[in-house]
Amino acid sequence: MEWAANLTTANWVGLLQVSLFVFIILLGFPMAFTLLAMSVIFGYYAFFDPKLFAESGVFANRIFDLIVKNAFSTMENHVLIAIPLFLFMGYVVEKAGIVARLFNAIRVATYKLPGNLAVASLITCAIFSTATGIVGAVVTLMGLLAWPAMVNNGYNKTFASGVVTAGGCLGILIPPSIMFIVYAVVAALSPLRLFAAAMLPGLMLAGLYIIYVIVAATLNPKLAPKPKLSEIPPRAKIYKDLAVSFLPLFLIIVLVLGTILGGLATASEAAAVGAVGAIGLAFFYRTMNWNMFKDSIYLTARTSTMIIWLFVGSSSFASVFAYLGGQDIFEAFFKSLNLQPWQFLIVTQILIFVLGWPLEWTEIIIIFVPIFLPLVKFYGIDPYFFGILIGLNLQTSFLSPPMAMAAFYLKGVQGDKV
Repeated sequence: MEWAANLTTANWVGLLQVSLFVFIILLGFPMAFTLLAMSVIFGYYAFFDPKLFAESGVFANRIFDLIVKNAFSTMENHVLIAIPLFLFMGYVVEKAGIVARLFNAIRVATYKLPGNLAVASLITCAIFSTATGIVGAVVTLMGLLAWPAMVNNGYNKTFASGVVTAGGCLGILIPPSIMFIVYAVVAALSPLRLFAAAMLPGLMLAGLYIIYVIVAATLNPKLAPKPKLSEIPPRAKIYKDLAVSFLPLFLIIVLVLGTILGGLATASEAAAVGAVGAIGLAFFYRTMNWNMFKDSIYLTARTSTMIIWLFVGSSSFASVFAYLGGQDIFEAFFKSLNLQPWQFLIVTQILIFVLGWPLEWTEIIIIFVPIFLPLVKFYGIDPYFFGILIGLNLQTSFLSPPMAMAAFYLKGVQGDKV
């Protein structure tokens, strides 16, 4: 191929950079620090100036300036402010026991439906996904809450595990998804338009899951036995519990998503409203205490720090990769294939699906999506449509063997029971 014949030494180094990065990540090294280390090593080669080295020493290299600049640029990005606020909102809702209260109320309210515990799990996952955009948080909490309830009621373990992991992965797609905020920053798009585009597919997918569960439980009652009638409280109490557990949280969700989708507030402003609302709910349910608040702050800081350093490392990594001509190589390769836009979509979605087995969505969005974005523009594909496809793709990838990342979250909280 003509594009391969024109590769320079710098181009080969760029390919080595990506190959070595994937290899090291598969060995299990921390993502953010691997990115920074690779950026320093290959960036030192890319920006090496013998004259400057002789005059000023080892640290006289532009790669160090680049990393510092990227760190400040990341911290100054106003869109990223929404991430810790949405995370805090989700962790407060989780720690305050609001999700447990909601699940129990929905479980009782849907007792007449086949597979009602599974239906309640999926509805709770969909609602909780609107309060937190983290897949691991939803799967972990529902693995502690819903999975034991289903298994103790005689549900098939495989069926119960599938319900929890599938429902937990809805957090990738249903706004306010953290993944779409990160994608919006990487692709320089509007989070508002991404959320609006993702809402219908996310709710449709949740609805299809619920329909599947009801049909499966109807055709094979052994998968999901009906609850005992003696466990059902009076109807008035059912409505009261459902209203008390659902309406306050629903109000917060409407305030957050409604202001975003209605164009009344930015994602960061709506996230701030959601964070304050979550604290208000904790006080309303009388579950607010210092330990819960401290744990929520700690988890928010830990997760936010990971994402921010991923941005710093990935932006530095991408800058070095582009400087070495790596981006041009990928563009030349795909253009040489003479693909139609739909063929390009199939190829890229297969690649992203495979990457979703060993890697988290953060690595895929921050590292690999920027490589495809110039080609998305070249083929005339709407970047919002491309982003929604990635969300659907990763949602499926995290459920699929051989890795099934969502299953590992469930395994982490239930151990050998799964």
